[in-house]
Amino acid sequence: MTRINPQQIRKDFPILDQQINGRPLIYLDNAATSQTPRQVVEASTHYYESINANIHRAAHKLAREATTAHEAARTTIASHLHAAHDHEIIFTSGTTDSINLVSNTLTLSGKISSGDTVIISGLEHHSNIVPWQMLCQGTGATLKVIPVLDDGSLDMDAYHQLLNNNVKLVAVSHVSNALGTINPVQEIIDAAKKQNALVLIDGAQAAPHLKIDVQELGCDFYAFSGHKIYGPTGIGALYGLEPILNDLPPWKGGGEMIKEVTFEHTTYNDLPFKYEAGTPDIEGAIALATAIDYMNSLGMENIAAHEKSLQQRATAGLVELPGIQLYGTAEHKAAVVSFLIDGIHPYDIGTLLDQMGVAVRTGHHCCQPLMARFGITGTVRASFAAYNTEEEVDLFVEAVKKSIMMLS
Repeated sequence: MTRINPQQIRKDFPILDQQINGRPLIYLDNAATSQTPRQVVEASTHYYESINANIHRAAHKLAREATTAHEAARTTIASHLHAAHDHEIIFTSGTTDSINLVSNTLTLSGKISSGDTVIISGLEHHSNIVPWQMLCQGTGATLKVIPVLDDGSLDMDAYHQLLNNNVKLVAVSHVSNALGTINPVQEIIDAAKKQNALVLIDGAQAAPHLKIDVQELGCDFYAFSGHKIYGPTGIGALYGLEPILNDLPPWKGGGEMIKEVTFEHTTYNDLPFKYEAGTPDIEGAIALATAIDYMNSLGMENIAAHEKSLQQRATAGLVELPGIQLYGTAEHKAAVVSFLIDGIHPYDIGTLLDQMGVAVRTGHHCCQPLMARFGITGTVRASFAAYNTEEEVDLFVEAVKKSIMMLS
């Protein structure tokens, strides 16, 4: 394992070289959106300056080049996830879009009906709650939830008790966006498969930090977003196992997802185009693949080790401060620290930190049921990336300390 040099990495991120209220920016809101390196910006610019054209349609040179670049991006993503086939990668607008694709196609398919069960966890982002509520409302299925323990980990004994042959789908996050908990997804998948249930993994928060092998995991679907892995917003991908994608119906109709259209009948296209109606985000796909190449150039294991060090350093510093309550203390965590200060609203802490140049997230983090589980309305969340430094962590802890003194 090679120790990464965040100071060297920061040279690729011009946005970090600025001041907020006269202080150097310390960007610790990476779980919401990571920053984008020059290499990704240049890939976007190159597309629009050199090969901007629609794909899979025209015979001219630009169209051929754009098509080649777009499909090369699909190959990059398939390789990164270790998918068996490129056509198991569906381009979407992000994790939310990917989950909705699966929930809507399952609803349309009739494979889930009254008497069936869908299992999610108490750690889920709203994007992995609401689509399944909608599916259950439309099909008559029942939604059940894996409880969360006091340390922010899942109650796996309860999960195993929920499983039976009525369970048709398990949909859980790989990593909690609010607490940083790394869920035991291998155990979750293996147990679900014994009941012949489908499994979807929300990988939005895992993709920036962990090496993912969908064949080794054995999941049926894996979703992630570009803007959390140093890529652009509005682009993401869904991995789906080939026989399952072939078996499910399309969700959106339009151009590209068809083979032949008459007024009497339409024949749908093969994978992956069956699920990619209309002109795709061509530039976004190319930039997303560039972001993945960028992460792999640093090394996923190296990124994870660096971020773990930052998370542990921040935790050690925060616990020394008066009135600190940490949320999410599970043994296996990604690069997130979530906390409250006794008697102080998280928004007030976040506002003062911003005045000191520190960008964090405050609120319920689109996880209101999880916040309710702990009897709170939200937390302060600091989340780390490859370009963050130990000095930034120390300055963050000092800024929290100053905020406590000012608000106490």
